[in-house]
Amino acid sequence: MAYSATLESKRYTARTFRHGAEALGAYAGWGLFAILPLDWASALGGWLARTVGPHLKVSRVARQNLRQAFPSMTEEVLSTTVMEVWDNLGRVVGEFPHLQEIADHRLEIIGAEHVEAMRVDGKPGILIAAHFGGWELSGPIAKHLGLPVHVIYRAANNPWVETLFRKGRGVAAESFIAKGSRGARKALEVLKSGGHLGMLVDQKMNDGISVPFMGRDAMTAPAVAHFALKFRCPVVPGRIERLPGVRFRVTFEPPVALPESGNRDRDAREMMGTINEIIAGWVRERPGQWLWLHRRWPKTVN
Repeated sequence: MAYSATLESKRYTARTFRHGAEALGAYAGWGLFAILPLDWASALGGWLARTVGPHLKVSRVARQNLRQAFPSMTEEVLSTTVMEVWDNLGRVVGEFPHLQEIADHRLEIIGAEHVEAMRVDGKPGILIAAHFGGWELSGPIAKHLGLPVHVIYRAANNPWVETLFRKGRGVAAESFIAKGSRGARKALEVLKSGGHLGMLVDQKMNDGISVPFMGRDAMTAPAVAHFALKFRCPVVPGRIERLPGVRFRVTFEPPVALPESGNRDRDAREMMGTINEIIAGWVRERPGQWLWLHRRWPKTVN
């Protein structure tokens, strides 16, 4: 018993130290990017990521994903795309303290009428996006268009870093709902009250459902389909595309069609298939702007 308590104490101390070091680095980076003008912060973030990122082990995941998604892609184009992925990620980090400035002055918006329809239809609704281009702008963009959203997100493991993330996202959402069983209940409460959710829906969920994405089966979170089918509410996809000069083109598409077979599982699978195909279209058009650094598909042996 005493040994177990001592071991747990050591683990707690090591975890606390690690979290403290991570938070120190995160706050230092935040402070640097915050004092720089937006364009400088974006450029510095991109340069740092391009310099370091391609040498990290996780770049192998991106290269493997790209080879399987684009089998005819040459090695030269593949390497350029991986570099673009790192550049975009670094810029997302560098721009993080400046999200409101971007939302106020650096956006070109197409399809805003679909968001306006959600705002006035008297029903709950869901905005969906992907880890594409400037994805951290999702909340500020909705606020900019006058549609308050409750953003569902994955909380950071480090509580001090989590505090920083919430600071960075500011007041761009009605609330932030961490993923999990408690978050799912909160999301249902939001929709029951006629509110709106914002969700990133392109990452792997191990206990999700298998749905094709980019031509290969991928474990996909079905929550957005379950919510939409339960409340018969609109689901509007939004792509946040990076443009030169730290500018972004936001394109909202018409609401996703709601299947009506009456079979809950079949309808959810069909709807998530439609959503995956929409996102795949974005990725095929601008592959360097999607976050290829995570294992979206089952691991395969090359």
